[in-house]
Amino acid sequence: MMNMWMIIMVMFIFGNMIFISKHKHLLIVLLSLEFIVLSLFFLLVMYLSYIEYDMYMLMIFLLFSVCEGALGLSILVSMIRTHGNDYFQSFSML
Repeated sequence: MMNMWMIIMVMFIFGNMIFISKHKHLLIVLLSLEFIVLSLFFLLVMYLSYIEYDMYMLMIFLLFSVCEGALGLSILVSMIRTHGNDYFQSFSML
């Protein structure tokens, strides 16, 4: 049980490190955000099973994470169509 908590924390820390360090391409940023969401999902699964609570909150969390992923992919597709690539340096953030 304790090993699973440590694996989840390592996943969360690695996802944050990738999010902070690799910000050249939008796809890598989106993948690191999904990795963070996946580690949070595992953390919720472990916590809710530990306190023997219903898993309805996990369905809501999955719903919002799928919507977040779809929104990120649609932004990525629209950026590639307008700018030709997913570099952050190729367009102005203003």
